[in-house]
Amino acid sequence: MAVRVDLNISLDGVAMPADPTPENPMGEDWGRIVADYMATKTSRERVFGDTSGAGTTGVDDRYAAAYFDNVGAEVMGAAMFGLHSFPDDTDWRGWWGDEPPFQVPVIVLTHRQREPIAFANGTRFEFSSESITDAVTRAHELAGGADVRVGGGLSTVRSALEADLVDRLHVAVRPVILGRGGRLWDDLRGLDERFTVTSEVAESGVVHVTFAR
Repeated sequence: MAVRVDLNISLDGVAMPADPTPENPMGEDWGRIVADYMATKTSRERVFGDTSGAGTTGVDDRYAAAYFDNVGAEVMGAAMFGLHSFPDDTDWRGWWGDEPPFQVPVIVLTHRQREPIAFANGTRFEFSSESITDAVTRAHELAGGADVRVGGGLSTVRSALEADLVDRLHVAVRPVILGRGGRLWDDLRGLDERFTVTSEVAESGVVHVTFAR
């Protein structure tokens, strides 16, 4: 019943690229930090519905598969769901269409009251104004003994780290320098001292760093 976080970041620690727009809500540099993750066989299948077997199958794919393994519930911020782009659209059902990749209950942290949204593949979004600590506790109740993933966005992940709720943090560091955007590590000095830290370099050049209790 661990609490897990998986993030793609740049070499200078940017996890949330600058200058999002309605047309490009993740920022123009988003593709630069997730390119190798999106190229994996697992990502192509789970995120894009591509069952052809195409995609990379090396170290990056192993971590992509682990991202989905044994997760029973998820916590995410309103921005990751997309409420910042569609704040008044009561019919907005998230970025992922009719088959969100989560397939588990998801708690969306927001001050906007909305009814839960359920999908045929097992994804169910609940909307909550709870604290990150209360949301993680609720996610544990929904997870049925499996792990809880704090999926994002950046402020939600940082809140979970600051509250010392995370048992395993995995960051895929892509060797690009963005120079601007929201950085994961700011004000988290000494975070590494709480964990055992290991790293592994993928064929793509991405460095997978894992912080584990």
